[in-house]
Amino acid sequence: MMGWCCSGIRRALALLALLFPLWDGSCWGLQPSSGDLEKSPRSAPDPWDVLNRHRRSWVWNQFFVLEEYTGNEPLYVGKLHSDVDKGDGKVKYVLSGEGATSIFTIDENTGDIHATKRLDREAQAYYTLQAQAVDRLTNLPVEPRSEFVVKVQDINDNEPKFLDGPYLAGVPEMSPLGTMVVQVAATDADDPTYGNSARVVYSIIHGQPYFSVEPKTGVIRTALPNMDRETRDQYVLVIQAKDMVGQMGGLSGTTTVTVTLTDVNDNPPRFTHKSYQYTVLESLPVRSVVARIKAADADIGSNAEMDYRIMDGDGPGMFNITTDEETQDGVIILLKPLDFETKSTFSLRIEATNRNIDSDFLSLGPFSDTASVKVTVEDVNEAPAFSSPLTKMVVYENASVGTSIGRVSAHDPDTSNSPIRYSIDRNTDLERIFNVDNLSGVISTAKPLDREANSIHNLTILAIESMDPSQIGKGTALITVLDINDNAPVFAIDYETLLCENAVPGQVIQTISAVDKDEPLSGHRFYFALAAPAAGNLNFTLRDNKDNTASILTRRGGFRRREQPMYRLPVLIVDSGSPVLSSTNTLSVRVCDCDSDGVALSCGAVAYTATGLSTGALMAILGCILTLLVMVLLIVMMRRRRKEPLILEEERDIRENIVRYDDEGGGEEDTEAFDMVTLRNLNVIRDPSVRRDVTPDTPTFFHYPSGTRPSYKSLPDNVVFREFIWDRLKDADVDPSAPPYDSLQTYAFEGSGSVAESLSSLESLSTDSDQNYDYLSNWGPRFKKLADLYGNSDGAAVFS
Repeated sequence: MMGWCCSGIRRALALLALLFPLWDGSCWGLQPSSGDLEKSPRSAPDPWDVLNRHRRSWVWNQFFVLEEYTGNEPLYVGKLHSDVDKGDGKVKYVLSGEGATSIFTIDENTGDIHATKRLDREAQAYYTLQAQAVDRLTNLPVEPRSEFVVKVQDINDNEPKFLDGPYLAGVPEMSPLGTMVVQVAATDADDPTYGNSARVVYSIIHGQPYFSVEPKTGVIRTALPNMDRETRDQYVLVIQAKDMVGQMGGLSGTTTVTVTLTDVNDNPPRFTHKSYQYTVLESLPVRSVVARIKAADADIGSNAEMDYRIMDGDGPGMFNITTDEETQDGVIILLKPLDFETKSTFSLRIEATNRNIDSDFLSLGPFSDTASVKVTVEDVNEAPAFSSPLTKMVVYENASVGTSIGRVSAHDPDTSNSPIRYSIDRNTDLERIFNVDNLSGVISTAKPLDREANSIHNLTILAIESMDPSQIGKGTALITVLDINDNAPVFAIDYETLLCENAVPGQVIQTISAVDKDEPLSGHRFYFALAAPAAGNLNFTLRDNKDNTASILTRRGGFRRREQPMYRLPVLIVDSGSPVLSSTNTLSVRVCDCDSDGVALSCGAVAYTATGLSTGALMAILGCILTLLVMVLLIVMMRRRRKEPLILEEERDIRENIVRYDDEGGGEEDTEAFDMVTLRNLNVIRDPSVRRDVTPDTPTFFHYPSGTRPSYKSLPDNVVFREFIWDRLKDADVDPSAPPYDSLQTYAFEGSGSVAESLSSLESLSTDSDQNYDYLSNWGPRFKKLADLYGNSDGAAVFS
């Protein structure tokens, strides 16, 4: 059985060896020279004992190693020794597990274990290793594998740390002594179970005498009573945590604690002055700010909120004061208009009171203050003021032009008492029906009035200071036009009266009513009657219903549309006004064919059928009329289609023909597309002098001897065409009355044998093109004539 020994427990093992020197069985022996523990057998074992019981050994399975060893040599940990090892070198020790070979090494001969690296307990506190003794030759275990632990023994190598720092804390001002502020905590990474390396105590380095800290708990408390936030509102403390219970050589760490004194309502509001004076203009509008006044309060937030009120003063109801919630100012507001001439000064007494009072600090009160405010009104040049802003007037609609209706009055409220001039704002009297006297303010009519057109006139009267025309006051004159009986009554609507042919005598065929534009005070009363011409007629009668309506009745029956399709009945309507007015209105009665229920089927005159002509005669007449119309249309169409003869007369110019070829030409060798003889005898067709009054002096393409010009027949073929075209062009250019009868021939394709293939167009002699045609001479004999016309210098001169 193997045994383990550690140099750190030599004394303990020696004590154990002394306590059990005579114990029956195996035991660990201490070798003084090395301090290692090994298993020693008895000198004379009993064979019976060997066969019948096993010997027991002590198992020491822990080693201790100091961390952060700084020596140059590997640190000795301990020694392994087996009972089987006789010292003859046959046993070999093998180490495995955490850190084996990398951190811990073992001497395979002696079993000594060493640490080759510095260990850190805070990184790993212990290592679990396995040891085994094997036969060196066969490599077979001579004893079972045993496990042991190497613990890293702590040293004080870590200072305390405040993991939650720096700290922010608050405490109410004026707090009593010993009020808790905050608790701080520091941690030490060293082993708390071994020594004092992790035992921390707290102390305050900076922040005395205002605060203190409890050494064991880290609780920070106030050290002075009644600390005032208004004097100092923030403190920065430095707290130290030191291990080794604060003893010499311990490690320490620090943190900061920022303590803010929170506000309490311990300061009453105070006005900076006991009296204030303000000046305002008397023209200041109502609800405007007169002044701002503020009581100072050293507190902040809700503790500085205050309410203002007017305790007393003259001019009740003239002013009000409210609190500006953002600035806590007292805002004095005007409630009624100011008048310098009436009252020029006002005295107010203002009180400011804290809104949130703390009962714990009532002894520091009272939490209110008062101040006096004097408001002085400054005079301004005011606009004229009317004695009444609204003046009501009445006038009859039959008032003559120039009738005085009423008078408006305005005055200058200033002490200067400037004279006033009056005028009407014509935007309120576009038709200029009224006038106002500019000095007296008397309003009169300027045009006739009509109540039925406009019964109420709303005029704006302007009052202007004579000394300062920019000062204008405005008043209103409300003129009501009174009614007179100047409109006769008329029918309420345009009646459409229908009379059935089967109507019986005394039947009501229509009920009529009347309207009158006038509006008498006692209401309307109309009287109805038939006018004199129809009063005694035998067809209809009228009955006045005494309720502003009347009924039309038949006097007989047997009405016939064929005899008389319509009757016109004059009705006289009279009103009850003064003077009495009347009008005659005509009621049209149409005779209709009705069914048995009295519903009109057809009304008006009956069409008579023509007699004496049969249907066949009417058809014949209609056919004759249609035949005449067709003949007239044919004549008109024939006249419109008449045309002039299409055959050319001999005296007409041949150039008026536009010859168009739809087939492609074969070039200048093709003579079938055009008659060359006709071109060569063109001079016999007409005399050019017949149409020209003056022969212009124009150049030709061919130079002739002086005074001689041969006919077309004597010219060469390459010249005859040029001369012919030039003559025709000259005739057209000279004659102002001749239309442009140019002969134009278009060849879209010059023939399959053409070297140039196809030409797009040929320009006339009148062109102003500057294109160079010298390349035509390189196209072969087929384009020789074109080259002569366009490529030589003479042709170029002509085109230019």
